[in-house]
Amino acid sequence: MKRKFLLYILHHQTSFRTIIFGFTALILCGAVLLSLPIASAGEPVAFIDALFTSASASCVTGLVVHNTATAWTLFGKTVILILIQIGGLGVITALILTMMLTGRKIGLMERITLQDAISAHQTGGIIRFAIFFLCGTALIEAAGTILLMFVFVPEFGFVRGLGLSLFHSVSAFCNAGFDLLGSETPFVSLTGYSSDILMNLVIAALIIIGGIGFLSWQDFIQHKFHFKRYRLQTKVILATTAALLILPFLYFYLIEFRNIQGSERFLLSFFQSVTPRTAGFNTYDYGAMSENGLLITILLMMVGGAPGSTAGGMKLTTFFIVMCSTRAFLAKRKDVNCFHRRIEQDAISNATTLCAVYVFLLLTGTILISGIENTTVLSSMFECASALGTVGLTTGITPGLHFLSKVILIAFMFFGRVGGLTLAYAMISMKRKEVSRYPAEKLTVG
Repeated sequence: MKRKFLLYILHHQTSFRTIIFGFTALILCGAVLLSLPIASAGEPVAFIDALFTSASASCVTGLVVHNTATAWTLFGKTVILILIQIGGLGVITALILTMMLTGRKIGLMERITLQDAISAHQTGGIIRFAIFFLCGTALIEAAGTILLMFVFVPEFGFVRGLGLSLFHSVSAFCNAGFDLLGSETPFVSLTGYSSDILMNLVIAALIIIGGIGFLSWQDFIQHKFHFKRYRLQTKVILATTAALLILPFLYFYLIEFRNIQGSERFLLSFFQSVTPRTAGFNTYDYGAMSENGLLITILLMMVGGAPGSTAGGMKLTTFFIVMCSTRAFLAKRKDVNCFHRRIEQDAISNATTLCAVYVFLLLTGTILISGIENTTVLSSMFECASALGTVGLTTGITPGLHFLSKVILIAFMFFGRVGGLTLAYAMISMKRKEVSRYPAEKLTVG
């Protein structure tokens, strides 16, 4: 009955509605499991807290209202890890994988849905591509687990060290930011490893690889280091990623952490420029960061990662297109060009609209949460940006939020993971009636 219902959804709904249904179902199932007594280490958590945790894990965000290390049993932590993995790869991808393993034929509608879910350019070869990035995910997470064992096993023993290594490898690659290191001091994330070179490099590498998108992997495998042969999207993603790593690093190194000496200053600066890319881990207490540092982190969180990746946010390509179109407008150019290619007008309109929606939601959520919680505007904005970008960083106010604030952040996490355009397309009919055009009239701008 369940299989027939899922297949009905796939065949009788638009791909965008199917994606939304899949994530909604995943979040609700996770919330039910986490609200069970077997999932809680102490008293069963309230359903709103289980829902918040499930949404955070499914949307690979990392914001938590309970200490993940101590609040949940092994069953609860396993549920969270599974939600992170499915949420990172995409619900539709997991469903298609299940169909492949059970030998079911994958039809055209499933292929179109998978194409929209992973932001692929065409349906041709989509199944081979899905197999490629699923195998790549398994290999990368396995490599991350092995490397992290050199950090965790000497400290915690083999069994627990292996478990910690696997959990944090999956969490980092999926850009989730959940950690299990707060046994004694809650919500510490990776602050105890701020000077550990291996930990910093492995976690940062997993975050970046997961955040650049599966299409970028394919270009790299096919063309190696021949940058000119990459498709335009990969060039934009890599160039924007490099800029958003280097510029924040320079600020953190030269200004934010100038009073810290030695290699720790370099590692702190590097990691804090990587983690806002929707990862959620931190090696520095954001509650102690300056307002300038928090504002820069908010901007990075809003941008997020690449389309078709494990990251959220409004996406690197959106940010890049808005910047390029602004430059072209100021230079009085008719076309928006980059890397010897012209960007289509539809892409510019989508990027501009999506950016405006994210800014509107950020400001609205900031005002509401600041009023509800009676906190500073910057702290509330940081929390909202963290949810919208599916990042998971916090200044420390998440555990004490009221019911309404949790609902707002749950909605923001869902929006940030599913994507604004997916929600917009799902709410309109695919068959639009032709309407007459109104007369145009000049409107002065600026």
